[in-house]
Amino acid sequence: MKKPSSKIRDEIAKLQEQLKAAETREAERIGRIALKAGLGEIEIEESELQAAFEELAKRFRGGKAATNGGKKGGNAGESSAPSTQNPSGAPAGGNAEA
Repeated sequence: MKKPSSKIRDEIAKLQEQLKAAETREAERIGRIALKAGLGEIEIEESELQAAFEELAKRFRGGKAATNGGKKGGNAGESSAPSTQNPSGAPAGGNAEA
């Protein structure tokens, strides 16, 4: 039996809310990590910063070989990012983020 379009619209609305909440959690997590690394104090164009983040994401997705002895594999990004990326000299205690 097919669902009526109103029910599908309701499901889409619920999924959009879930997506918005998930994106907010992810943004807050990344923001906290970036602040701990000292990125809040750097004057840089947003486009340059976004490009740097895209490069970092590509590295952890396997687009480039890790140069700092990072783990290789599809799931290495989230769990190893705070421990392998610490170019600012910030304390390495950022692993408590979840």
